[in-house]
Amino acid sequence: MFNKLSFSLFFLMASTISIAQKGVRIAYIDFNKIIVEISDYREAIESLESKAQNWNKEIEIKKMELKSMEDQLNSEKFLLTSELVKDREDELTIYRDEIFTLQNRYFGINGNYISQRNKLIKPIQDRVLSVVREIAVEKKFDFVFDRSSDLIMLYSQKNYDISELVLRKINNQEKIKNRKEEIERKKQSRNKKL
Repeated sequence: MFNKLSFSLFFLMASTISIAQKGVRIAYIDFNKIIVEISDYREAIESLESKAQNWNKEIEIKKMELKSMEDQLNSEKFLLTSELVKDREDELTIYRDEIFTLQNRYFGINGNYISQRNKLIKPIQDRVLSVVREIAVEKKFDFVFDRSSDLIMLYSQKNYDISELVLRKINNQEKIKNRKEEIERKKQSRNKKL
């Protein structure tokens, strides 16, 4: 019994020492640098910014209409009865609230901008993270950090940066996908000719 216990203790210590001697393999990426290089991301951002500009124009038009209504009330105020002034002021308050509601619907915390950004960008982020996991498994990294996140990285050697490797792999996947789509289009055009 003592022999089994000492053997177990020896085995546990030996395995701990061998793990400690192995060393930890660490890499990092610059997620922002990677994502900006992906064409799908750029297209998604351009589409979203175009929508945001249209929403901003709509809001600005409503603000100009509100300003016009306020100016008109101010110029006619001395001609109107106090009841009419009160009614117009109430209309202005309702219109201001409508503008505020519209701004929140487009740009608020749960607004269209945030939800569409998440919907457009989430699949791209997932694709990058998937490639990072693949590389981490292939290269046997124990940890992969994101340099662009809140993680404070005071110093890092460039040889631990795998951002370029991630980008190359994503670009290769994109090329393969594009080739397959091109082949499929050619097959379909041949079938239409026959």
